[in-house]
Amino acid sequence: MDMRRAFACTLLLAALSPLSEADASSKLYIVYMGEKKHDDPSMVTASHHDILTSVFGSKNEAMKSIVYSYRHGFSGFAAMLTDSQAATLAKCSDVVSVRPNIYHEAHTTRSWDFLGLDHDQPPEDSGLLQKAKYGEDVIIGVMDSGIWPESRSFDDSGYGPVPARWRGTCQAGQQFDATSCNRKIIGARWFSDDMSDEELKGEYMSPRDLSGHGTHVASTIAGGQVPNVSYGGLAAGVARGGAPRARLAIYKVLWGARGSGSHAGVLAALDHAIDDGVDVLSLSLGQAGSELFETLHAVERGISVVFSAGNGGPVPQTAWNAVPWVTTVAASTIDRSFPTMISLGSKQKLMVNPMKLILSN
Repeated sequence: MDMRRAFACTLLLAALSPLSEADASSKLYIVYMGEKKHDDPSMVTASHHDILTSVFGSKNEAMKSIVYSYRHGFSGFAAMLTDSQAATLAKCSDVVSVRPNIYHEAHTTRSWDFLGLDHDQPPEDSGLLQKAKYGEDVIIGVMDSGIWPESRSFDDSGYGPVPARWRGTCQAGQQFDATSCNRKIIGARWFSDDMSDEELKGEYMSPRDLSGHGTHVASTIAGGQVPNVSYGGLAAGVARGGAPRARLAIYKVLWGARGSGSHAGVLAALDHAIDDGVDVLSLSLGQAGSELFETLHAVERGISVVFSAGNGGPVPQTAWNAVPWVTTVAASTIDRSFPTMISLGSKQKLMVNPMKLILSN
């Protein structure tokens, strides 16, 4: 915000806000301020401190209240506020919205061939995957539950140097150090500042994946070729991602065995991903009725954003994450089944497959 607007907003807040609400309960709110007004991230954060100081009456209390400052891809912050403080902030002309924090939930080897992206298609009949050079050097940001870097899907043999345009980092932590990143996994961050001790119980305080969801998603998107893969002898083949030559940037925002993460943390990851230099963002997470409108800032910077459509109802056509500027992908069936013959005591036999039951004599 420019100086005149900042001053006017400060006067308004000073007139409306009590100096202290120590006896009132506070909770995490997300204050979204739209496009950032400064290129210098420190100045963006300073403007957040200023507007909160007007509410708290103390810069020290204002700074203590902030959990995340969004200052790279857009402007805003997540802070511990009382309901009345949140209502006061919402009256400022530079504030687009003030919302309570919410929580998002985490939403075979032949899939890509079934979609027509055959890795081994002859050169004379080259398809989309070959024309796209297998995603060579595209940087895909995956916002999920982290990654298990030892998986063979993320081996970096045969890769060149990390693209020079990459500005991210490999954030170390529990059982995950700088060597956990390589020329395939070129960066990793984790966002847990607003999660409770109970929610983080048993977790790796690092980008390492506990639930396996993020590892599954990352390998589906950009895993390298791994031969002789099967599940108990079923679905044998070569496992690979849709863009096997792409690079991966990991943003751990989902925690615990069930994969839950706050809106505040997801926005912090989005803010950093925009600045880090990703080309594509993948988010297999969501919450019914809560769209990530802030992804528009990524799209405006040329980043393709892809969401899952969700796992919930109430009807088969229900889709989450359906804002018009992103690609939303729903689940479908595939041309593969694993039928099993079951013999009953009555000598009747059932042919069972994932889609239906077929009676057989």
